[in-house]
Amino acid sequence: MADLRIRAGATRSPQRGGGHSAALSLVTLLSALFTCGVRCAESDKPSNIILVLVDDQDVQIGGMTPMKKAKAYIGDEGATFVNSFTVTPLCCPSRSSILTGRYPHNHEVRNNSLNGNCSSLQWQKGPEAEAFPTYLNKLKYQTFFSGKYLNQYGSKAAGSVGHIPPGWDQWHALVGNSQYYNYTLSVNGKEEKHGDSYEDDYLTDLILNRSLHFLDDRSPQHPFFLMLSPPACHSPWTAAPQYQKEFKDVQAPRDGSFNKPGKDKHWLLRQPPNPMPNSSITFLDNAYRKRWQTLLSVDDMVEKLVKKLDSIKELNNTYIFYTSDNGYHTGQFSLPIDKRQLYEFDIRIPLMVRGPGIKPKQVLQASVLNIDLAPTILDIAGVNLSSVNVDGQSFLAQMAPSLRNGTARPYFLVEYTGEGQPTSDPTCPKLGPGVSQCFPDCVCEDAYNNTYACVRTLDSKMNMQYCEFADSESFVEVYNLTSDPHQLENIVKKVDPSILQIMNQRLIKLQSCVSDSCRDYKQK
Repeated sequence: MADLRIRAGATRSPQRGGGHSAALSLVTLLSALFTCGVRCAESDKPSNIILVLVDDQDVQIGGMTPMKKAKAYIGDEGATFVNSFTVTPLCCPSRSSILTGRYPHNHEVRNNSLNGNCSSLQWQKGPEAEAFPTYLNKLKYQTFFSGKYLNQYGSKAAGSVGHIPPGWDQWHALVGNSQYYNYTLSVNGKEEKHGDSYEDDYLTDLILNRSLHFLDDRSPQHPFFLMLSPPACHSPWTAAPQYQKEFKDVQAPRDGSFNKPGKDKHWLLRQPPNPMPNSSITFLDNAYRKRWQTLLSVDDMVEKLVKKLDSIKELNNTYIFYTSDNGYHTGQFSLPIDKRQLYEFDIRIPLMVRGPGIKPKQVLQASVLNIDLAPTILDIAGVNLSSVNVDGQSFLAQMAPSLRNGTARPYFLVEYTGEGQPTSDPTCPKLGPGVSQCFPDCVCEDAYNNTYACVRTLDSKMNMQYCEFADSESFVEVYNLTSDPHQLENIVKKVDPSILQIMNQRLIKLQSCVSDSCRDYKQK
C-alpha cells in the first residue's frame, strides 16, 4: 500500500500460541518487547534515498560506457531500466519535471530562459513550492542538495543566491549553468565563490565531499535524502587532471543516423550540410571524448558514496537512483552536438536503481519517465500518492514487485518548446532570425518553431513515435522503431490513416492532461 513506509529488514510478528495463561503472558511480553525492538531499531526507520542526477548523459550513443563503477555498484546490485525517457529533452524543463513529477505543460517551465519560466518567480510561487522535497521534509527526512539546480537559479531576476527552495535542510546550489571551476554557489543562501584549484574547487568532487560530510553529521534517528547534481557531462567538459588523457583514441560512434541527411524531417533537420565537413566531425569527436573524461569523476563519486553508506551501516536501507536530465547527440542526422530533438538519442536517458526489496542484476523493459521519479521517491518515503498532484506514476512495483503492485504505461507524451533569437546570428546570417544554438559551420540546433509534441508508444503490440510540430507546415513525423530503430524514415505518408487518427487523439488528450488523466490509458 502506498501509504505504508517501507522498512528494511522487517519481520513478521510472532503469533500467539497455546491456551495456558502463563504461556499467553509470556508471549504477550515477548511480543511487546519484539514490537519495540522493531520500532526502535535503526532499521525500522523509513528508507534513505539518494538521487544522482547527471547533466546531458546519453544512453543511446555510448554515454554509459565509462561508468563501470556506477554499473557495478548500482545496476548490478539492482535494476537497470532500458526504456527510460525524459518527457522533454532540455535541462531546465526536464529538471523541473523531475522535481514536480509533472509534464512541462503543467509546471509551465518551457526552456532554459527566464522568459521560459526557468527558476522564475512564477515557478517559485507555484510548482517549486509543491516539489517532492517539501513532502520529504514534512516527514522529517534530512534533506541535502548539491550541484546544478536550474539553469537560471541564483540570477538577480530569480531571487539571487538568497533564494532557498522549500524542503531543503542543506543547500549547496550552483548559480547558473554547469561549470567545473570558477563558479558561485549558494550555500544555505550565502554566496560562496570558487576558483580554479582542483583540490578545493572541482565541482564534481566538491559535491561528493560535502555529501560525505553531511552523512557524517546526520542524525541517525531520522532518514535522509540526498540529491547530487554534478556538472558532468555538460559543456565545457573540463575533466579532472588525472583523467584528461583518457580515451585518447575514442571517437563518436559512426553507426545508425550518424552523418545521415535529415530528409523527410522538419525544416531544422534539413538545414545541416551533408556529409558533415571535417571541421564539424573533429569538433564533435573532441566533445565526445571530453564528455567521457568528465564522467570518470562521477563514476568515482558513486563508488565513494556507496562505500561511505556501507561504512556507516546505511547501505542496506538506502535507495540509490542514477539518471540524467536528457540524452545527447554527436553527429546524428548531421547535427554536431546538442539535445532538444525528438529522436531517441535525445529523449532516452540512463536509469539504474538499487535498494531494499530490489533484486540484483535486473534488466527491466517497462517504460519509465523522469516524471516518475518524484512519485517513486515519495512512494518509498511512505507518502499517500493519491494526495499528491503528479502526472507520473511510481515505478516501485516494476523493480520491487514484492513491495508494490502496479502496471506499466503503454504510451506517453514528449513535448518541447523551441528557443530562438529575435535577430540573426551575425556569424550565421543566412538562416535569419528565430534560430539559436548555432555551432561550427552554421548548424543551428534550435529555433522558435522547433516546438513539438509527440506520443511515444511502447508496448508488446507497438513501438512507434508520432510527432506534430507547431510550425507553418504543421509538420508531422512518424517512426516505426521496430523496423527502423534509428528513425531514418518518416513514414507519415505510408502508415495506415486509422493509426494516425489514434495517435492524434492520444496526443490531444495527453497535451491537456492533468494528474490522474495523464495516467488514463483506457482510450485506444
